[in-house]
Amino acid sequence: MLDLDEAGLDLYRAGHRTRLKWHMGRRVRADVPFTPSRTAEAMAFGASFEVDLNRHAGAGFAVLHDATLDRETDGHGPVIAAGPGALRRLKLRRPSGEITGEKVLLLDDLAALVRAGPVHPETLIQLDLKVGAEAIDAATVEAFANVLAGVAPHFILSGGDRAAVARLGRATAGVNLGFDPCNETTVAAIEAGADLDAFVADALAALPEASLIYLDYRAVLAADRRGVDLIAAFHAAGRRIDAYTLDLDHRDADAGLKRLIELGADQITTNEPDAVARRAAELGLAERN
Repeated sequence: MLDLDEAGLDLYRAGHRTRLKWHMGRRVRADVPFTPSRTAEAMAFGASFEVDLNRHAGAGFAVLHDATLDRETDGHGPVIAAGPGALRRLKLRRPSGEITGEKVLLLDDLAALVRAGPVHPETLIQLDLKVGAEAIDAATVEAFANVLAGVAPHFILSGGDRAAVARLGRATAGVNLGFDPCNETTVAAIEAGADLDAFVADALAALPEASLIYLDYRAVLAADRRGVDLIAAFHAAGRRIDAYTLDLDHRDADAGLKRLIELGADQITTNEPDAVARRAAELGLAERN
């Protein structure tokens, strides 16, 4: 069922659920990414949502996309050079550059929000790791495990660096793991005829603990045009699929949304889940119970 009066935002078709994941914690396109207020709302609704993590100077993580502070906050310089106290004093910027009243979150703060609740049991927070294994030392591993103690099942740790994800994830009881095998050349390689059986096998072997595989939605559709169902291939191996990041202003967005739902994507990442949910209903892609 799709209830447009509440944020789920889940789409059901032929008995299969496709979750609409809030990219960078956004519910609508105009949202400032990673705000505490939207985070609390998403947790109360039971949404699947994503935040990015960058290392800071205190062996922990800031909830920021960039390795530098300038674009996203009223601060300056590398995130890795800023301590927790300094980061907590910073304010987030809108994409336009306007400084808001919303504070920068640390992973510690995010975990505290989960502990304080309310948290719907369906809430799943993707921690998208933006640093590689070289930034993950023993102190960082210990701090990460301690911060998520008791609330780890509400989180899924992912990233493109399998060693970094494995190092943190294997030390953190209860945390879910995901893996992204795509990069900037993946779509072109698939279009050029890349071996898709090998692509799937390599992704499965890269991080065997990963329960969720993140695929560029364009890669899924490019494979589909070749007659290969990547989602079915990963489903056959017991993995779920998140297809990222589809917005309504993308070329052939309606057709892409329809096909991803038909192929059984378990999640579709978008910057505008409210709008995508409404568009799915308009197109007849979501069933109502």
